[in-house]
Amino acid sequence: MKKYVKIFLLLFFIIVTVSNSYSQGLNTMAYGDSNTVFAFGDNGKVLKTYNGGLTWSRTTLGTANFVSSAAVGSFFMAASNDGKVTRINFQTGETIVYTTPATSINGCNFRGFSDGFIVGNNGSVYKSTDFGISWTLKNSGIPGTVKLNAIGGTDPYYITVGDGGVAYKTTNGGNNWTALTTGTTKNLLTVFTSGPLVDYFVGGESGAYFSGTVSVAGNPTVTYLTPSDIRTISGVNSFYIRIGGGQGFIRNNTFPNGDGFAHFEPNPLMSDLSCITVNRVNLNGTYYACSNKTDAIIKTTNNGANWEFTGGATKSISWVTKLSASGGIGNNLCMNPNNKNEMYVVYGKNMYRSMDRCETWTNFGTVGATSGTISIAHSFYVSTLDTNVLMCAIEGTPTDKVVRSTNYGATWTTIIASNFSSYGMPLEMDQNTPGVFYYAPDNGGFWKSTDNGATFTEISGAYPFRSPCDVVVEWGNSNNILLADGITGSGVADIFKSTNGGVNWVKVFTNTSGASEIPSMCNSQFDKNLVYATNWSSANRYKSTNAGSNWAGIQSTSFSGWGSDICHEDPNVVLTGNYGQGSSFSTNGGTSWTEYNMPAGGCGAGIIVPERGYLVAMECSALLKMNVTYNVITNVEEQTLTGIPSKYNLYQNYPNPFNPITEIRYDIVNPGNVSMKVFDQSGKEVYNLVNGFKNAGSYSVKFDAASFASGVYYYTLETGGNIFTKKMILVK
Repeated sequence: MKKYVKIFLLLFFIIVTVSNSYSQGLNTMAYGDSNTVFAFGDNGKVLKTYNGGLTWSRTTLGTANFVSSAAVGSFFMAASNDGKVTRINFQTGETIVYTTPATSINGCNFRGFSDGFIVGNNGSVYKSTDFGISWTLKNSGIPGTVKLNAIGGTDPYYITVGDGGVAYKTTNGGNNWTALTTGTTKNLLTVFTSGPLVDYFVGGESGAYFSGTVSVAGNPTVTYLTPSDIRTISGVNSFYIRIGGGQGFIRNNTFPNGDGFAHFEPNPLMSDLSCITVNRVNLNGTYYACSNKTDAIIKTTNNGANWEFTGGATKSISWVTKLSASGGIGNNLCMNPNNKNEMYVVYGKNMYRSMDRCETWTNFGTVGATSGTISIAHSFYVSTLDTNVLMCAIEGTPTDKVVRSTNYGATWTTIIASNFSSYGMPLEMDQNTPGVFYYAPDNGGFWKSTDNGATFTEISGAYPFRSPCDVVVEWGNSNNILLADGITGSGVADIFKSTNGGVNWVKVFTNTSGASEIPSMCNSQFDKNLVYATNWSSANRYKSTNAGSNWAGIQSTSFSGWGSDICHEDPNVVLTGNYGQGSSFSTNGGTSWTEYNMPAGGCGAGIIVPERGYLVAMECSALLKMNVTYNVITNVEEQTLTGIPSKYNLYQNYPNPFNPITEIRYDIVNPGNVSMKVFDQSGKEVYNLVNGFKNAGSYSVKFDAASFASGVYYYTLETGGNIFTKKMILVK
């Protein structure tokens, strides 16, 4: 009996549930014809669709990590980190692996059959003029110490970018490279090029972005579009481009906003976005995008008006407790301004720090005061000027206090002693001007510090508010400040606005629900006119689209409101909480909302949303983090068996009868196209199991008939001029 040894992953119908934090996903995608897309990941993983994403099949090509890919004609070129380039004919299935001289590859560029480049570590740049068969070193002018991550262009103009903000361009097909002065030391991760003179668009860590033209002299000017990393840039030309990254943001530069990329596209992905791909020949508004943390792939067919999961993938959301503590009130969540993975929170007077995006927490000290006692913090900040400087508004006796530490919490000094709101956040840090803080106590005016919290001055002699609950400063304009006012169970809450930095105030809104508090407001750096406000003890929520001058009610919740935040990388993502264990979440700018219950915490406090998939809720007795999982369906996977068979053969499926999965083996004597289809009793084709080029060998495929009715089916193999048919029986 012939022995078969499995050398690739078993071919079967599989549903994979993956965690947002720990799963392995997809690094790069290539878009062939109108219905064919391949996505490549680590350990040789390949997902492919031939029907526009309705279904995806999974296979494995080698064991290396694919890092970059491109489509040329009917071919996909996929580069892997082991220095190899795999060429796939997606019409026939023929696959050839080329070993290049590079010891590692980080990026590739193929714009034609005689126009290929790969880049990698140690300043390596190699060029191929025969579609990947042979490669020549082309890195004159590039130091051997740099790590290059991406390359783009069209002969003879190219640009390559890498770590430390390096960028090099060539105007002679790679014979010589000239360094560009980029103005950043951030790692540059991606480049998109367009046009005969090669316009380039570069993105990198911490939102670094610049553009220019390779054929034109001069250096670019870097800007920072977002706090998050830009990992992918894709488009059809220089005037219609998408950038993506962070935990799923997608932005385009549709005019009239141009290079600002101010158009944020609603999409369901809440995970590290690694690649956006478009067919640059068939300009039908269809794009695909993937993440390196999940196999779920999203697609738009209307130029980004909306995106949807493909292949039946779904998303599940829940809250997970990450810290149990007591004495939580106000909003004491604060990020380290220099480290996006570091978060702080204060419960009571205990300070906690997380270095891993709120997964684990350590108590690193307690808040103190010069005199008197302190008990429960309401506001906490790490200074953007000096991270050793900590500011905290905290309850105490005989009065509440604003306290300050200049040595990372080792010692504390009382800066102001005055009472403030029983539940609110009286202290605010100006995000526009480092070192500026605002303080709004009960019946005590409006105070400002311009020396990093060392001293405060009362700047508003005619203040109309009673007990401020929250203060927000407009992004980019510190003259415009909003203040939410209200006393629990007493009167009706109001919102006031100042247009001169807090000196004078005008009432712009009275709570139409008649409730006594507006406990929180949130605004966005990407849309300065956008502000949300919550409501206690009513279920109403409010939205302003003119920077807080006017307000309108939006969809109410099933609970009274409390904390809120707009995502720091995408204003389409909004989270509000309640003074309980509920939350309300939107990924489409508030068009629709979904409520998610929290398993712990008792009552609500603060909320922070640094990224689309990084959402944290501070409850009174627990800190929770949103957990996102994906259910991904791939309908076929292939198994290749060793040995070359002596004749063509189609074996009887096993088991038979079956429910609902059965395995079908077949032998191929000579390389060629192979087709295997399933038919019902009437002769109607109901499924296509195999369709493409196969080398000589023995193969196995598993057919999952979970969606089919019981009955008799036939499967037919066509290859090498032979046709084989067998019967199988599905019994449910």
